[in-house]
Amino acid sequence: MTKVAILGATGYTALELLKILARHPQTDVVALTTRQTGNPRIAEIHPSLTGLFDLPCENLSHEEVGQRADVVFCALPHTASMEAIPQLLDAGCRIVDLSADYRLNDPGAYEQWYGHVHTDPTRLSTTVYGLPELYQDQIPQAKLVANPGCYTSTSILGLAPLLSAGLIKPDGIIIDAKSGVSGAGRSPKLGTLYAECNESVTAYGIGTHRHTPEIEQVLSDVAGATVSVAFNPHLMPMDRGILCTMYPRLKSETSVEDLFTVCRDFYANQPFVRVVEHIPATKHVAHTNFCDISVRMNRNQLVVFSATDNLIKGASGVAIQNYNLMLGLDQQTGLL
Repeated sequence: MTKVAILGATGYTALELLKILARHPQTDVVALTTRQTGNPRIAEIHPSLTGLFDLPCENLSHEEVGQRADVVFCALPHTASMEAIPQLLDAGCRIVDLSADYRLNDPGAYEQWYGHVHTDPTRLSTTVYGLPELYQDQIPQAKLVANPGCYTSTSILGLAPLLSAGLIKPDGIIIDAKSGVSGAGRSPKLGTLYAECNESVTAYGIGTHRHTPEIEQVLSDVAGATVSVAFNPHLMPMDRGILCTMYPRLKSETSVEDLFTVCRDFYANQPFVRVVEHIPATKHVAHTNFCDISVRMNRNQLVVFSATDNLIKGASGVAIQNYNLMLGLDQQTGLL
């Protein structure tokens, strides 16, 4: 059994991790951390875990976590992860980091988009990006895996096959993305109060959203050329789910049937990507680790659709995929 700790156990992603790990046959959850005082039981914070876990949430040092756990899921806020991870690695832990602290290769880009100087910059260029559909060969040996963002996974998975095949132009790609409120996290914020977001759709972070450089970095790697996107996120009055409607430009006339074939061939051996004939919807993937992808032509404009559950395939589910690959297990373990 692999001994697992979760740092930052009070959030939505930690809750989904624990739900999955409760049915994972190779895992023993041995430590949960929080900055809250009083060591509350995890089921007091997340009542849906009643009868599944009775662990206290403790304010443990990184050394104490390292003494208990083999693998750590780091669900800490941005900048907090980069403080904890070097010490956890020194303690011999392997880590799946769900923050953005190790997703970008360039420390200058991190500072530009996140407004903080990276305190562990030399590790950025060697950290494996944890999107198994693209980096499955690198993940098993990794000590540290940077789990992707939710918008990024959904966007990248939809566009990667077409960029890899050289069918679409790498510049001028428009991504119209819509996310449920849980994507903003569990901490209360004015914009996610019920009275503010119910019965309303609003765009936000136009030109400034932090997932933009992550999308461009990974898609540029896939394309072998610099990719630029106009990423436009929207907040939807629903609990969970992401739908990306994307508008790349074809390099030459290509039939919809050929586009479907390229996508299906690209993901032929990937169990969690479904290339579907219908237009994807968030309800089709809710509470699952699937990403549904489809394509259409609207007059002369190619439209690519991609849908995920932001808390599962966009966060905790793909974290378990990475965890399974790091342990040498089938990546579907615990997820189906």
